[in-house]
Amino acid sequence: MDKPLTERIGQNGGQVVDIDAYEAGGGYAGARKALTTMTPEEVIELVKDANLRGRGGAGFPTGVKWGFVPQGDAAGTGPKYLVCNADEMEPGTFKDRYLMTFDPHLLIDGVVIAAYAIGAERAYIFLRGEYFEPFRALERAIAEAAGRKYLGDGIFGGEFNLDLRLHRSAGRYICGEETALLNALEGKRAQPRLKPPFPPASGAWGRPTVVNNVETLCCVPAILRNGADWFRALGLTDDAGTKIYGVSGRVNNPGLWELPMGTTIREIIETHAGGMRNGHKLRGLLPGGASTDFLVPEEHLDLPMDYGSIAAAGSRMGTGTMILMDDSICPVDMSRNLQHFFAQESCGFCTPCREGLPWLEELLTDIEEGRGTLEDIDILEKNGAFIGAPGNTFCLHAAGAIEPLQSALKYFRDDFEAHVREGRCPYRERKGDG
Repeated sequence: MDKPLTERIGQNGGQVVDIDAYEAGGGYAGARKALTTMTPEEVIELVKDANLRGRGGAGFPTGVKWGFVPQGDAAGTGPKYLVCNADEMEPGTFKDRYLMTFDPHLLIDGVVIAAYAIGAERAYIFLRGEYFEPFRALERAIAEAAGRKYLGDGIFGGEFNLDLRLHRSAGRYICGEETALLNALEGKRAQPRLKPPFPPASGAWGRPTVVNNVETLCCVPAILRNGADWFRALGLTDDAGTKIYGVSGRVNNPGLWELPMGTTIREIIETHAGGMRNGHKLRGLLPGGASTDFLVPEEHLDLPMDYGSIAAAGSRMGTGTMILMDDSICPVDMSRNLQHFFAQESCGFCTPCREGLPWLEELLTDIEEGRGTLEDIDILEKNGAFIGAPGNTFCLHAAGAIEPLQSALKYFRDDFEAHVREGRCPYRERKGDG
């Protein structure tokens, strides 16, 4: 546990870390320390001091979120809940699947600490339904942890009890939005809720609830063991800790790597992902999954991958898992494919999202297939700006859907116009090249 999150997994030959192997590396020492030597308030302050930011995409300070949960008389009567968001459906993102499959006890360790900090005696892991291997690994790990009294009543001989349940999602991307997730957990339609109230005040079943991402919770045990200064020192910029970065696309070594927060885009792609395959040149990248703005190598390759630097460049770090677009991929077709996904995954509550995203997909299809006009490109730009503007839709699903399209029009407008001029896709001959 003194080592970064994923190093133990590599030493174990890529096999699932069972409870014996996890404890041999210091597992559950963080939870033991928290529950036997610290108050919940001290745990929250430690996580605040460590500057742990949420790893699910938004980057909100974790300790601050925990601190929003009312305590004592302010909490009223009734339970509080901790929910782990394991509904990893962002296209291009697969980091949480790796953690849950190969090191499930790390997540359980973090859940125990977080639940203790906010005073929740019921916790849920809300798991993407298609994640069969993580489900089996977590199911086995929960049973192992309960068998050693790390879950259940009187954990570590104290007064804290925790009932941890594994909930398999019925699916849909919108469940990644925390209030839609809570509705789905309650057995309702997965549709975002009006905020405020926010979940720390009124979440699952109207009770105080914290929703944290898998990777976020997996960072917590090492903070408890090694301290806030240690965690902050791992980062290369103002953002603390390590981050699991990923790359998918035509590189020599696609995958995941745990690196210091603030590692540059260039290092991730060229050193860890092995660079572009022979015959392919990088044209653009989505830095944090499909719902982030394009960045381009001419301007952004040496940016640190942290929340502030990527935001200043006009995008979002999101999940930290890059999708690369090389020179054989048509920006129009890639934009159309992304809009198809987001249109399909809309919950349907808002007219701009429900009707607007399919319409943008139709316009992109017309342009891609040679039926588009220059006016269609202007319509894409104007209506994308309207649909994606914060406040014009109930949640941020439409805003995330528009980000890659708006940035594609900014950086690759010549490609859109070439489709109109030539009446066809200029990349057609290059497609199908794996």
